[in-house]
Amino acid sequence: MNSDSSITPIESKAQYLLRLQNVSFSYQEDVETLHSINLDLAPGEFHCLIGRSGCGKTSLLKLAAGLLSAQQGEVVWNNQPLITPQSDMGFVFQRPTLLEWLDVLDNVLLPIALHRRIEASDLHKAKELLQRMGLALKFHGKPTELSGGQQSRVAIARALITSPRILFMDEPFASLDAITREELQHDLMAICAEHKTSILFVTHDIGEAVYLGKQVSVMAQGKIHHTLAIDLPQPRQNSMRHSPEFNHFSSKLRHAMEVVA
Repeated sequence: MNSDSSITPIESKAQYLLRLQNVSFSYQEDVETLHSINLDLAPGEFHCLIGRSGCGKTSLLKLAAGLLSAQQGEVVWNNQPLITPQSDMGFVFQRPTLLEWLDVLDNVLLPIALHRRIEASDLHKAKELLQRMGLALKFHGKPTELSGGQQSRVAIARALITSPRILFMDEPFASLDAITREELQHDLMAICAEHKTSILFVTHDIGEAVYLGKQVSVMAQGKIHHTLAIDLPQPRQNSMRHSPEFNHFSSKLRHAMEVVA
C-alpha cells in the first residue's frame, strides 16, 4: 500500500455494519479485477469510493452488496457472511430506471408491492419521502414528465421506502447539471442522517466525495490505496464548498489520486 504523510488514518471501530476482508475478484481467470480489498463501514457512515474509470469501483460496490461473489476473502454483513443481497439494503444506480407506465407514487412503492399488498402506512411513508425530496406536486405524474433531477429524487425515495440500513449508490448524480447535483447531494445527506442510513457511494468527482463522505477510499488498478477521513462539520452546508477547509481536503484527495495513478 502506498503511503502519504497527508493521509489521515481511520480510527478503529468496535462495531461494523459491513466488512470486506481480503476480498479478491476476477471476471476472467487471468485478469484480477479486485485484489485484497479491506473495507469497513460503520452504522450510519457515509463512505465514498473514488477513482478513475475502470479502477474497479462498481465491481467493489456489487461485491459489497452481494450482487457478485468474492473468489477470495469474505464479505460480512451484520456479523454474518454475505451470500446474496439482503432485504435491508437499498440500491440507486447511474440511471433512475423508473417504470414509465407507473406514476411517481407507484414507482416509489414498487419494492413493497413486489412482496405484499400496499398498506395505508406504506402510502403515507411514500408521500412523506416524496415531500422531503421536493416532489409533493408530482405524486401522480409519469416519469417521462419529470426532469433528470426529479427522476433521481424518485429513485432515492424508492430506495428508502423499505427503510434500508444501507444504500449502495453508483454515481447516481453523474449525468445531472452542477446545481441540481449539489441540491441532491445536500438532500441525500439530510434524509439519510435523519434515518441513520449508511451509504457506500461510488463517484469520480473529488468535490462530491469531499462534500458527502465521512471516509473516502481512493481506488486504482483494483485496489484501495488510501482512505481519508474528511473532518468537516456535520451537517454539511453548501457554503462549505468554498471554504479553505473544503479546499484543503480536496487537495489532499487529489494528491492521493495522483500518487496512485
